[in-house]
Amino acid sequence: MKSEIKKLPHSEIEIVGEIPADVFENYRPKAIALLKKDFELPGFRKGHVPENIFLEKIPDMIILEEMAEMAINETYPKIIEEYRLDPIGQPEVQITKLAKGNPLCFTLKTAVIPETKLPDYKKIAGDAMKEKEMIGVTEEEVEKTIAEIRKSRDPKPNSRPATDDKQEWPAENTSSTQALPELTDEFVKTLGNFQNVIEFKEKLKENIKLEKERAATEKKRVKLLDTLAQKTEIDLPKIIMEEEKNKLVYQLRHDIERFGLKFDEYLKSAGKTEDDIRKEWESEAEKRAKIQFIMSEIAKVENIFPTEEELSQEVKHLLEHNKDANESRARLYLSQVLANQKVMEFLENQ
Repeated sequence: MKSEIKKLPHSEIEIVGEIPADVFENYRPKAIALLKKDFELPGFRKGHVPENIFLEKIPDMIILEEMAEMAINETYPKIIEEYRLDPIGQPEVQITKLAKGNPLCFTLKTAVIPETKLPDYKKIAGDAMKEKEMIGVTEEEVEKTIAEIRKSRDPKPNSRPATDDKQEWPAENTSSTQALPELTDEFVKTLGNFQNVIEFKEKLKENIKLEKERAATEKKRVKLLDTLAQKTEIDLPKIIMEEEKNKLVYQLRHDIERFGLKFDEYLKSAGKTEDDIRKEWESEAEKRAKIQFIMSEIAKVENIFPTEEELSQEVKHLLEHNKDANESRARLYLSQVLANQKVMEFLENQ
């Protein structure tokens, strides 16, 4: 068999192949046997038509097409192995020459895992994560949070009966301040393991600070990943871009339907089509795809992967809570998630 590879834009390749006539002819008996299995003819049981009668009834081109499919299905994995390719998805197949007694000529087009040219990610990470931000908590923030907690615990009792709406009742005091439960030692004990108001306020202040620190760290992570995406050279395949846009559309649909709305009605009210939304998300889809390839490449370069024990533990936990989940897919998914977490920790420590 002869074959050659041609590189195309967007990390796609074209494989031009030719299978010699004698090799191609070897697929004829297999193709005939397969086609005969489902062949029906009056007077014969299904699949039991004699071969000579079968060959009289079926066009030779049908047999050649089946031979070509068999030949390419067996040849494609060998080409992948020979050229050490990392294909994505199924290839587009075009048969360029198909005739009895002739070689089979074909072209295959497929996307491959793109080459990822990383920038100096350690320096970028170090610069992003070393930025210090003074994080404090004001009394105003504490009091505001306390007010929200008091409001959430206000039962707002309705003292009026549900009937007898002709009865005149005195106007209710609508002051929200008076309606809220008082901040007392007894009240804070109902909120958790607090001895008194002073201890409650101290713990609340600590929690507010921790939340602000988490938000600041997340902000740095976003900035770091954005910078890496901007400075990394990678020619993303179209199939990957479409997959990311599919995920974004699916998430939007899920969020809308979770609130009891219909996706089509949402699009109509927004004056958009699904294609409009997909176009708007082009840059976001590109960034998401690039970040995943970046994380995978850093993991490979730095040999950062979860241990078998870590992975097995997470898979077990996931399967316990999702009985119908596919174990092999769960392992693949969690392996990527855990590797991403470890890569992020590695970058944060630069």
